[in-house]
Amino acid sequence: MQYRREIDGLRAIAVLPVILFHAGFGIFSGGYIGVDVFFVISGHLITSILIAELNKETFSIVHFYERRARRILPALFVVMLACLPFAYMWMLPSQMEEFAQSVVAVSLFLSNWLFWSQSGYFETATELKPLLHTWSLAVEEQYYLLFPILMMAIWRLGLRFVGVIFVALASSSLLLSEWGWRNEPDINFFFTFSRFWELLVGSICAYLTVGQPTKSSNVLSSIGLAAIVFAIFAFDGETPFPSVYALIPVVGTALIILYARQGTWVAKLLSMRAFVGIGLISYSAYLWHQPLFAFGRLRSDAEPGHLLMGLLAVVALLLAWATWRFVEQPFRRNPRPLLATRWRLFATGGAFGAAFVAVGLVGFLSGGNILNRYDQRIVDLIAEMHDGNYTWQNKKDLRFRQFDDNGKENILVIGDSNSGDLLNALVFGFNEEFNFSSVTVKVGCGNLYLDRDVFAHHETVRPATECLSSDRFDADTIALIESADYVFLASSWRAFEAEYFSESWDRLQQDFGEKFYVFGAKNISFSERQLYDEGFDDLFDLSVPPHGEKNDINQLLKEVAGQRFIDPSDIFCLDGACRIFADGNALFYDGSHVTRTGVAHLANWLQAWMLGVGLGDRKV
Repeated sequence: MQYRREIDGLRAIAVLPVILFHAGFGIFSGGYIGVDVFFVISGHLITSILIAELNKETFSIVHFYERRARRILPALFVVMLACLPFAYMWMLPSQMEEFAQSVVAVSLFLSNWLFWSQSGYFETATELKPLLHTWSLAVEEQYYLLFPILMMAIWRLGLRFVGVIFVALASSSLLLSEWGWRNEPDINFFFTFSRFWELLVGSICAYLTVGQPTKSSNVLSSIGLAAIVFAIFAFDGETPFPSVYALIPVVGTALIILYARQGTWVAKLLSMRAFVGIGLISYSAYLWHQPLFAFGRLRSDAEPGHLLMGLLAVVALLLAWATWRFVEQPFRRNPRPLLATRWRLFATGGAFGAAFVAVGLVGFLSGGNILNRYDQRIVDLIAEMHDGNYTWQNKKDLRFRQFDDNGKENILVIGDSNSGDLLNALVFGFNEEFNFSSVTVKVGCGNLYLDRDVFAHHETVRPATECLSSDRFDADTIALIESADYVFLASSWRAFEAEYFSESWDRLQQDFGEKFYVFGAKNISFSERQLYDEGFDDLFDLSVPPHGEKNDINQLLKEVAGQRFIDPSDIFCLDGACRIFADGNALFYDGSHVTRTGVAHLANWLQAWMLGVGLGDRKV
């Protein structure tokens, strides 16, 4: 297969936006599409090789996997090995436990399946996962596990049928991804078969060029490059992905592969030494950038600034060059590569893979407390504190539940997981006195979705098309509000919500009457690391100062809602200090959510508060 410098240059266009996007440079808001560019390139190159070897009847599936092992494993194992000491030194047990799982999954090329299982609300922030980016390697390797077998099976049908099958499979996968973002968006992003169509587009490009003369088009190749650049700067985290939107960078990449031959403007640009040089080290650069960024963030109390992240991006490129020069090339060098014989390569790769699996299992089975780095009593205590399912369970069970006609008054609770805490307390303390229902608000949407005009025009929140997902949702919510005697609004209450709350509050009173109550932002500001920094005997006396921004937000909410405002500070804080434990039990498991013990404390406080405001007929 003829070497094309412009393809290596295209790899640079793929990897640099990914790195800058993960570094937090907002202008590259769609930089994640670089992965999709890689998928198309990879599908094209591998399929071109397969078709050439099948035509010559020289194809060997064992040789195919040997090439993949030489390409993928050495650099991957070096990066994974480099991560281990930093994970041990800098990660808390809960973080280490998740990292250990990822080490196992990466070694088995199943990390995309692991990360989709960890995509829930309470999971570790993605930017703190050093091996998160390996999900794309897993998708590729799963493709290469199946694709050669498929090619051997359909090759005898003739080249025309091969093309038809490629198109049929790609279309089915694209339709699946379009269905997936609408119904299972977290799974869809990582799901193998939602991504296969992008690799298959590359395979279709290889099919179209078999036995065909070289084609060039300045116009089409320029459109292709423009499409990629457009996606890098126009897409963002709210763009449904993967979906038909992914056609823009994917088709753009295909146009470059098909029409950016030498002599075209795009080929000249991409063949420049700088682009080709970065393209050659792009695989190692991709491997290094995420661990550097993740560990950089783990060591920082706040999000690192652009200067530090930019320096880490440069370090990633320097490490990438060294890895390409001293790791990648020696294993791929002809005619005498390292581990020259096939059995040595597979045996060594298998041994390293098994060792990583063993290390990962030790980390996971120890609960992340490898070699008892932390006081096991604190590890066990924190493990007991975490109970995220409890926060959500009543909200799930009571979601859009119609009120029973049993003579009791009706309480509706609306909001995100913070409203789950309030709902749990109400159900815990007042289940015999009231009927309950819940409306779950998507994380990040807050309660202003009730006011379509205010919400839709605020630039710092999720688009109204996402938070106001359907007329049915709005209609059901309105019907519940109208049938409720009392409506409680609760969320994490970001600054923009407090700023616009007054306007929304007035409209709600006009539309539905004075039935609304507001549960404020929790003022607790602590981290799990603080718990580990305390000695076990001193831990139960730990108190922390209120979160300053949350105090300001609550003050704004209280000025609007008055007596119908519930301030969590009154429950958990006194004289400028907020309790984390009470009577030997934890009240919180993070800065926003309470434990079962915390729910009981909240319920007891609500008894007196409800009497004070005259809510319901409860007698204490």
